Amino acid sequence: MKRIDIKDITFLIPIRLDSIVRLENLILSIDYLYKHFCCNIIVVEASNYDSLIANRLVSPKATYIHIEDFDNIFYRTKYINYLTQLSATKYIAIWDADIIISKEQIVQALHLLNEGVEVVFPYDGRFYDTSEILREIYINKRDIRIFKRNINKMFLRYGDDAVGGAIFLNKESYLYSGMENIDFYGWGPEDYERYLRWKKLGLKMSRVDGPLFHLSHERGSDSRMRSSIQAMSTNDEIRKLMNMTKEELLLDIEKRNERWNELVQDINQSE
Repeated sequence: MKRIDIKDITFLIPIRLDSIVRLENLILSIDYLYKHFCCNIIVVEASNYDSLIANRLVSPKATYIHIEDFDNIFYRTKYINYLTQLSATKYIAIWDADIIISKEQIVQALHLLNEGVEVVFPYDGRFYDTSEILREIYINKRDIRIFKRNINKMFLRYGDDAVGGAIFLNKESYLYSGMENIDFYGWGPEDYERYLRWKKLGLKMSRVDGPLFHLSHERGSDSRMRSSIQAMSTNDEIRKLMNMTKEELLLDIEKRNERWNELVQDINQSE
């Protein structure tokens, strides 16, 4: 099967591998992309030491970078911004490490970017958790039709209007919009905040028909709120955004970019 050339986009995958299942999901997601596309994939793993396992398993299909990070909380927004700066293509895709989306949807998403859309969700909002059983069958068969045929057996984790998991972006527009909000530290509703921010800034957004499949895994400490204080802080960030004018938001982004420039220096020292 001939692979489709989409080298004008880079898939950005930030990870913290807290289980073998997470590692398996990463490999499955990368293998699916590599099977169907000639594309750029960058993986950044942030952890207290480099086991070398992930690097050996994903290379040469993806560029792997390990960042030494002793923080118990995975600062995902920080590492997505870092990945964005590492990318050298016109378009980027923020890609969770456990996502499978049909190749036709990916091609359509890239087509929409080429048509001038700035943000494309390569699925229609249906974010299906595959279940452990269907995930195991997929590991053996490596055929997305397994998921498509068994949609009625899956759980819609975020209803039918999810805005995370996989996003295609015009990189220039993403930079203009402030990238990820680094005030979101750890797990939280950063996907929703980002979507609201793009709407307020007037970015051109679109969706592609079809579902997203999320490979099931245990929900560790990086997949939930750490405390009520964290929950209050993230909710305050959403409320602040909703009450801003576009002009106030642009000023807020400018200030946050200054803090980001300081933060990225710490990452560079940890490589």
